[in-house]
Amino acid sequence: MTAVTLDPTLAEPTSQDALNALLCDVLPAQGAWSDDAYLWLTDHSNRLIEFTDGHVQELPMPTSTHQAVLAFLYDLFRAYLKPHGGVVMFAALRMRIRAGKFREPDLLLLRDRTDRRYQDRYWLGADLVVEVVSPDNPGRDLVEKRADYAEAGIPEYWIADPRDETIRVLTLDGDAYVEHGAYGRGGTATSSLLADFAVEVSAVFDAPQAGA
Repeated sequence: MTAVTLDPTLAEPTSQDALNALLCDVLPAQGAWSDDAYLWLTDHSNRLIEFTDGHVQELPMPTSTHQAVLAFLYDLFRAYLKPHGGVVMFAALRMRIRAGKFREPDLLLLRDRTDRRYQDRYWLGADLVVEVVSPDNPGRDLVEKRADYAEAGIPEYWIADPRDETIRVLTLDGDAYVEHGAYGRGGTATSSLLADFAVEVSAVFDAPQAGA
């Protein structure tokens, strides 16, 4: 009997169109995603993706300015929280707003690291969240996420806006946020939640030029 040798180069790879069709058959359609499907997707992707009631939304990749501002604020919050037993994390870490809704805040913190909301795969809430406004869609951080984080009962929400170099600090009053303060260059942003915590606004927005 003559041995038959199979040449692997003769096997044709699946075309991109066929692969796309296969994925469309396997993955849920927009509006039909579940919490578990969203978590699976973000477990296997390096993209920033959020989730609301069956719909997934891919977020834009951050700019250098965004990341420099974020890194500067992270260092300040971490220096304050660590001696007090708290913890701060940066994106991309998922936070559940409620069943059917997940967000990935730029920063999220808890004053007590043993808080039950601190989970490994995703957090169940936070004491304070921070967003650095993205130039592609400022309303996402200024309006949509303001409503989202109020819905989640997050006591304090900081919005750092590189466009006008301001920091807005919002505190939860019932089921909506009120403004604790709006701070520009030369001012000092303070927290109603974290005693004696203060941030020099000019230093935050000088961070991109300083190489932070």
